[in-house]
Amino acid sequence: MTIHVLILCTHNSARSVLSEGMLNHLAAQLGRDVKAHSAGSAPSGRINPFAVEALQNAGIDTASYRSKSWDEFTGADAPPLAVVITVCDSAAAEACPVFFGANGQPVKVHWGYPDPSNAEGGEEGKRRAFELTRQAIGFKMLQLLALPLETMDRPALADALGRIARS
Repeated sequence: MTIHVLILCTHNSARSVLSEGMLNHLAAQLGRDVKAHSAGSAPSGRINPFAVEALQNAGIDTASYRSKSWDEFTGADAPPLAVVITVCDSAAAEACPVFFGANGQPVKVHWGYPDPSNAEGGEEGKRRAFELTRQAIGFKMLQLLALPLETMDRPALADALGRIARS
């Protein structure tokens, strides 16, 4: 059974998209039945070009990526979410809608990253910040994929995701 993970950031244009791309890419490489999705509370309607570039440079196809609302994951036809991860502080502070999982509410955790869009140093500074953010996200996603997600109960999963947040 596919483990669905939703990654949230306010605008769904950078960090959440990097997270979606990295988790899906690494899950495929490792043969794990994990599917990442990303969304935002106030989607910008476009993916940051530096996020697209960082993912493409890592060999990830971004053709199907789009900036979308978290409302897409609240309806009856939404995938059953096991985990919801916020990756920006403003999204973590917002009142999230109710998401449903296969066994009730998904486990929620905050893995904050500085916004690479605010990096100094012009285009090269932003490129570097997006690449470093992609790498940092990839490290946490590898830790997530090392967990026995299919067999973990909710409290154990919440504890493990909290430990990853602090790593």
